Amino acid sequence: MLIVHHLNNSRSQRILWLLEELGVDYEIKHYARDPDTNRAPAELKAVHQLGKSPVIEDDGLIVAETGAIIVYLLDKYADHNLRPEKGTQEYVDYVHFLHFAEGSAMLPMLLSLYTSYLGDAAAPLQPMIMAEIKGILDYCEYHLISKKWFAGDHMTGADIQMIFPLEAMKARGRLKGYDACNEYVERIHAMPAYQRALEKGGEYAYGPK
Repeated sequence: MLIVHHLNNSRSQRILWLLEELGVDYEIKHYARDPDTNRAPAELKAVHQLGKSPVIEDDGLIVAETGAIIVYLLDKYADHNLRPEKGTQEYVDYVHFLHFAEGSAMLPMLLSLYTSYLGDAAAPLQPMIMAEIKGILDYCEYHLISKKWFAGDHMTGADIQMIFPLEAMKARGRLKGYDACNEYVERIHAMPAYQRALEKGGEYAYGPK
């Protein structure tokens, strides 16, 4: 049985959604954030040295990092579903956004979060961080105006990956004026597989309100 080591209010919610889309049987091992630090509990380090979620166990293999897990699951369980055909622009976009979500989109968001703890000392950095966030959202909006999904006309693993940064932006009120991004998030939130993943995953602050 495939096991998902799932932390509340985390990126691992995406993996539950993917598994629901694939119709794969799985078991969830739940972990709760520390109420004082909001960090993952130390027990996760017994599963993987980084002590972060998501991590999956499957046939004796341990796979960490959301993007790597998505690739692994699609390779094993999806055939050609949720992946465009290689050699197409859709496939290039699929690979691009699979990496863009964490490699580019999340960085300025995390910088904004971490520097918020510094108070006035972070003021010189804020214009730069906000400009980066605006650039990310402008790019996503422009892309979604012309395409239904991030890799063309059909949902792919890139959308599984991209939902988290856009959900986080929306939860912080940063999608105001980004109609295509808002429509994209709301459309995913209404999907049956996404709803089933929410029911199984438990507390998730970035889900539909």
